[in-house]
Amino acid sequence: MDGHESFSDSIYEEQTHLAESELSSFITDVTKLYGSYEARLSEEDWLDESDLMDSPPRSEARNWHSVTIAASARLANRVHVSTASSEVARPIDN
Repeated sequence: MDGHESFSDSIYEEQTHLAESELSSFITDVTKLYGSYEARLSEEDWLDESDLMDSPPRSEARNWHSVTIAASARLANRVHVSTASSEVARPIDN
């Protein structure tokens, strides 16, 4: 293995660690705030958003926070829609 391959593998390992750490923190927080069901959906959202990221998988310039922000926006929309739906279904008190 030459130096370039070693450097590339090192970057890949670092990016993998950063992604895992970011995802883990996000899911932990979502679980605390909204429960395990929303956490599972949010994990899928996060992974979907990471696939949509513009930079190549082995790039040095991956911004995992932007993935979390995008997944958070999906969560916020889902929670908002759910809350709005339950408010519409609630009977009006006289």
